[in-house]
Amino acid sequence: MIRPRAFTVPCRIAIEQSAAHFHAHVELDGDLAVEPGDRVRVHGDPVRVPFGESAVFERTATVVRAGPLLRAWTRAVAYLGLTELYEVSFTSGSLR
Repeated sequence: MIRPRAFTVPCRIAIEQSAAHFHAHVELDGDLAVEPGDRVRVHGDPVRVPFGESAVFERTATVVRAGPLLRAWTRAVAYLGLTELYEVSFTSGSLR
């Protein structure tokens, strides 16, 4: 059996919580691409950012690469989930 490949990498977490922006982004060092099925776990204590502020934290993250079967399964499930967004109507004429 082929096991997923796991490794630890430094990362940067940028968090902002304001009226204009509400986001948390994780950037892995070395411009590592995260592919479908891969898992990323950021290590460290939970962080809180008060409303109206932003903060940047340096942490480490463990990346577990998905195997070929899990990667294919994730892509298939994502594609099928996308079809739920299609709106299909069998009525004659437009909806008002």
